[in-house]
Amino acid sequence: MLIVQQKVTMKHSSVIHTCKSCGSSGRGNFCSHCGQSLNTKRITVTELIREIYHYFTHIEKGFLFTLKQLVIAPGLMQRTYIQGKRNIHQKPFSMFLICATISAVSRYWIFNAIIHYYHTDIVSEAKFFHEYMVMMFILLVPVYVLITYLLFYKSGCNYAEIGVLILYMAAIFFLLAVLIGFLKLIFPHLDTVYVEFPVYIIYITITLVNFFKTMPRWQVAIKSLIIITAIILINQVMEDLLIGIIS
Repeated sequence: MLIVQQKVTMKHSSVIHTCKSCGSSGRGNFCSHCGQSLNTKRITVTELIREIYHYFTHIEKGFLFTLKQLVIAPGLMQRTYIQGKRNIHQKPFSMFLICATISAVSRYWIFNAIIHYYHTDIVSEAKFFHEYMVMMFILLVPVYVLITYLLFYKSGCNYAEIGVLILYMAAIFFLLAVLIGFLKLIFPHLDTVYVEFPVYIIYITITLVNFFKTMPRWQVAIKSLIIITAIILINQVMEDLLIGIIS
């Protein structure tokens, strides 16, 4: 029995694999050039749960590189990650949580500055961004993934793979929300949803067109509008509800 197992192991180690991250060829379980696993499997819900645990116990690399790719190649970056090029990217859940935290802290500071300089009564909004925003989005992400999955169920992507797409996209939304939020320092009574909506619809459309390259662009554009409208409406309802509770 031991001899059979040794033969199977030797046969497996003699197979030459091509690394999906750097393109190098090699034998064994890991790439000798970049260190990524040579056996990248399809992303599943179990793997996403394992990644959540990994986030709290390890520090990931590649944040700035991933951020750059999400800006210059949205949709394509997510697709290459799903196809196996993962070692050089920040993991999707950690990317989401880092950007969510940056957004929550930044918007809290922005609202406090508005309260201080403009004497505007938005204490509840500041408290929401400081204490509740990140948790709210973590709880709502599965809903956003489900909406997108149902609209693109014919694409061949499973729920977890759509989850990767949404997590990376949400990370950029968080950072865009910070940039747009700075406008309130100049126009404290500005309802930023009128700025956020067109910016988000442009980004999400470009992302989904690049990700679902086999689908007609007009179909993707219409579905993008449905997704972003649903996200903004759900966010607004939940924000108003939570702010009403804590005020």
